[in-house]
Amino acid sequence: MTKSFKKLESNISYYAKKPTACPVCKNEFPREDMLSGGGRMIAGDLTDELRRTYEPSAKYGPVYPLMYTVGVCPECFTAFFWSDFTEITEADTFTACLERQEKNKAAVAAVFPYYDFNRARTLLDGAAAHFLALLCYENAAKSHSPTTKQGILALRLAWLSGDMNRLCPGRNYDYVQQVFYRKALFFYTQALEYEAGDTENFDGIANFGPDIDKNYGYTGVLYLACLLELKYGQREDMPVRLQTLGRHKRNIAKVFGLGKASKNKPLPLLEHARALYDNIKKDQQDANMPDLDLDFEDDEQA
Repeated sequence: MTKSFKKLESNISYYAKKPTACPVCKNEFPREDMLSGGGRMIAGDLTDELRRTYEPSAKYGPVYPLMYTVGVCPECFTAFFWSDFTEITEADTFTACLERQEKNKAAVAAVFPYYDFNRARTLLDGAAAHFLALLCYENAAKSHSPTTKQGILALRLAWLSGDMNRLCPGRNYDYVQQVFYRKALFFYTQALEYEAGDTENFDGIANFGPDIDKNYGYTGVLYLACLLELKYGQREDMPVRLQTLGRHKRNIAKVFGLGKASKNKPLPLLEHARALYDNIKKDQQDANMPDLDLDFEDDEQA
């Protein structure tokens, strides 16, 4: 049964004509999407974390496109990326989502209170939707690449928490942001380990993001795993940290090298990878750790 939703009065988003059916409880609910034209999305810089920033417009103010990328059933609180409401079909996943419903709701409410999925999305609702999806993907089959999707969700949650902190300072969202950055590091690292061990591959990923403007693919996963390790990895055991960064540095050199920009190595990613390589190299030099790796340029020539 489809719940009645008020017509959106926002100039930012709209409800799709065809409702989405929840595969868990069979409830139908409208999908809210962002309107993209008319100067709503004024693209700004690309951060080193591959997030596209958007400049506030005089007419619409600040926009947060990530708010709308995750669907949530307002009845049973099942949350996935929109496409997975039809792609995920395993009964075990649905059973687990129902069993964990109250636990998931409580976990999300503790971090993003007062969310409401029966209204037009707010930044708080968008963050809560991502957190619910992070929890729901714990129950998804490996064929849907849940670990990588959790990495993407955790990274986006870190970004959204930073946005929340700027709008609502003094409510510990800066701390929440750091927690989600470390969760993203865990999931990105685990996704690469699973793929290497043939435990879970990337076949269930249509778009690696990590943001909505461009798909940076597998090379983006390698880059982000390295960047997150450098920025948010443990610092208590420096020898282990430097060894870990050294492995990442070799991967960056092998994958990116000196080569020209291409479909798999777009120029912005290539430039950020070079800067990342140099930053790791500097850390090694500051720690008086001998650099036995080839440079970017040498690796490409080898």
